[in-house]
Amino acid sequence: NDFEQMDSVPFTRLIQGGLQEGTSITVCGRVLSDADRFQVDLKYGSDIALHFNPRYEGGSEYVMHNTLQRGRWGSEERKYETPFPRGQMFALQILVTLSSYQISTNGKPFSEYKHRMPFSWVDRIHVSGNMEVKLVAFQYLVVRYVLNIYMSVCEFIFYVNTKISFLFLYTVPYKSIIHGGLQLGKVIIIQGFINPQANRVVISLRHKAGIAFVYNAGFDENLVLCNTYGDGKWGEEEQSEVMPFKKGQPLQVTIFCSRHQYQVFVNGEQTHTYSHRHTKLEEIDVLEVSGDVQLSFVQP
Repeated sequence: NDFEQMDSVPFTRLIQGGLQEGTSITVCGRVLSDADRFQVDLKYGSDIALHFNPRYEGGSEYVMHNTLQRGRWGSEERKYETPFPRGQMFALQILVTLSSYQISTNGKPFSEYKHRMPFSWVDRIHVSGNMEVKLVAFQYLVVRYVLNIYMSVCEFIFYVNTKISFLFLYTVPYKSIIHGGLQLGKVIIIQGFINPQANRVVISLRHKAGIAFVYNAGFDENLVLCNTYGDGKWGEEEQSEVMPFKKGQPLQVTIFCSRHQYQVFVNGEQTHTYSHRHTKLEEIDVLEVSGDVQLSFVQP
């Protein structure tokens, strides 16, 4: 895990060990209300392997994708929509696969950009333009392949099929081991889709003797309850009337484990904090997701 919290742009930082298949980059931030453009670049020297550039100029909103090699730009790839409204928070995820960068925003697949130079060369990320950045995190995933039999053809699909909407690869209730347990700077990402008739979504971080953190979003009550279970009993409940989820909508939940608390981001906006009650983080080794949600990507 590698992470940084900041507010100012532009900034550049090294990607320790460079990019590799399965590297996940998450950027949580806010577009300024008067923005005309911002950009996220994955760089090697003066070259830019991925130039991701939302623009708001001349009444037209679109996202530019391109590559800069030896001082020359390649052919532009434009998408004439933007999932980054001015003045709004966002969560951007870039997932590195063997053939492309798979890009999603607020939990929803957005674009795919085929590699034009080896991704293993990339050693820096640079963010600039009319935005504020709250969190940048890197994680190195174990590459999982899912065997899908379709029209008698066996295809290997890497996590999320961004070309078609969603590909739900996870059963709910979902349970996964957090290898090595939680640690300072750990980032957990959950992407998916809230069912249209949803009643509840529950995210739990567990250890052998209890639950370190439960995030319980109830749609009937229209509130979120957070708590800890240990020694055979629940602790004092923390209640928030901020309901960040919407029925029938995609979501990305990012849980950032900081020194004193969990910080919960939903679609890029920090919605909740919860102070550690179970402080032996390394003992917290299970992630569970249950309720009325379909999951397309989980990074435990």
